[in-house]
Amino acid sequence: MIDQTAPSLAPEIAALLSRNPNGLIAAVIQQYDSGDVLMLGWMDDEALRRTLSEGRVTFWSRSREEYWRKGDTSGHIQVVREVSLDCDGDALLVQVDQHGAACHTGEESCFYRDLSATVG
Repeated sequence: MIDQTAPSLAPEIAALLSRNPNGLIAAVIQQYDSGDVLMLGWMDDEALRRTLSEGRVTFWSRSREEYWRKGDTSGHIQVVREVSLDCDGDALLVQVDQHGAACHTGEESCFYRDLSATVG
């Protein structure tokens, strides 16, 4: 049974989202002052609602199938500074103030493994 009293994502925001078949949208997390890309996570409408209203980033875990808020166990929190939606409505850019490592490996960013690419 759906709780009709539970808060939900604003309809005008929900209407802008282009979700994947699992109802998710990619969220790129970026350090607000340096521009460094920190990680990629996934959000559904509820995770986005929480992110927009609570000041901390909440994701949907595809492996555990539950909500998780960055830093609740590690202390490496992400404080929301700004949230933007891309032109297609299928990706979010969440600018944060990262406290501690963003990556579960302890690295500052999840994008620490460089691949060899031909520079065009």
